Amino acid sequence: MRVIAGSARGRILKSPRGMSTRPTADRVREALFNILSPLVPDSRFLDLFSGTGAVAIEALSRGAARAVLVEKDRQTAGIIYENLKLCGLLNQAEVLAMDVDRGLQVLGQRKDVFDLIFIDPPYRKGFEKPTIEKVLRHNILAAGGIAVVESNRADLPPDRVGNLVAYRCQQYGDTALTFYRFDS
Repeated sequence: MRVIAGSARGRILKSPRGMSTRPTADRVREALFNILSPLVPDSRFLDLFSGTGAVAIEALSRGAARAVLVEKDRQTAGIIYENLKLCGLLNQAEVLAMDVDRGLQVLGQRKDVFDLIFIDPPYRKGFEKPTIEKVLRHNILAAGGIAVVESNRADLPPDRVGNLVAYRCQQYGDTALTFYRFDS
């Protein structure tokens, strides 16, 4: 797994041994950032269920101002720190080593707001809709912001969650990316 573009382009990222994480494939990450490219520079980026941190690191490498990564597995969170340091991006990032529910609560209490939110829960566990609902409940998606959910293409998240509406869905093999924005 490597950083595709930007200041950390070509850096090889570490990942935990075994199958505890399912990193977003390079081609899916590249497609994601091709779609989001005009919105990434100077953005505030939130990566939920971060795994190796590859998605947030890609955002920072492409010019995001700040990223917060939420990963509950402490060993995996340690790998995120190593990857951020390896890429020279540690000063622009914060890693919350806690489950996503607690992370969203902390971010909401701090009144943090993000322009781009990437949600990549374990596939086929039903976490997509409840996570989006919590993002809305804690008011952490900026007006005009976009939330993206990665899921299995056979288990797509709903077209609408609260006042967020899916406006685009792209499929790459067994993976789907669903893009949400506020209903206008």
